Amino acid sequence: MKSAYLYVRVSTDEQKRKGYSLPEQEDRLLKYCEYNDIKVEDIYREDFSAKNFNRPEWKKLVAAIRKKPSEEEKNILFIKWDRFSRDIEYAYEMIGILRKYHTTAMSIDQPIDFSVPESTVMLAVYLSIPEAENSRRALNTSNGIRRAKQMGRYPNKAPMGFINLTALSGRKYIAPKQPEAGIIKWAFEQLLENCFKIDEVRRMACAKGLKCSNLFAILFIVGLFPYPRDLKIRK
Repeated sequence: MKSAYLYVRVSTDEQKRKGYSLPEQEDRLLKYCEYNDIKVEDIYREDFSAKNFNRPEWKKLVAAIRKKPSEEEKNILFIKWDRFSRDIEYAYEMIGILRKYHTTAMSIDQPIDFSVPESTVMLAVYLSIPEAENSRRALNTSNGIRRAKQMGRYPNKAPMGFINLTALSGRKYIAPKQPEAGIIKWAFEQLLENCFKIDEVRRMACAKGLKCSNLFAILFIVGLFPYPRDLKIRK
């Protein structure tokens, strides 16, 4: 490897949880290149999620690679594979795209020898670990929100017709917000009586002051209230 582009990436939540920082990654990569006598072509600093490759700095990096002669061998260096991607499917797709431009992506902490067929096994491990972390984090967040609601807390943004409040104890909850809550209740009662079509109820609710321009939005709103399963709403 005679030269390489350096790619450092961090997202806000990772800085809080793991203490990643762009300067720390950049410093390590520069020292690695200096020790191995690798010329640094350019440095791309990203503050963006790695759930896909729709990232501003990564797009600039790929554009720079495309401008180079196609037969010229190019390299991209980063600290770990989770800096490259946190989705195994997108990661393999991007590796294939880079190969078309004779470009190799490489981690200095988790090196892979692509000339060895068995190395693909280790690559799969390195790429699957961050994806598993994302899935576990999403599941834990979902479970946490569900438990909070069961305990009478509402950590999310209040739905239409409600307002977020905090008790003296610090417990977060929601309460009806007037006049929206009253209009929503009225709209549900009209649908319950099955005397009007959905769009007619929406127009009447908007005339009363409810800001709802989408036909399906009123269905979502009344869905906040329980109603009999055998209820048949006119369409």
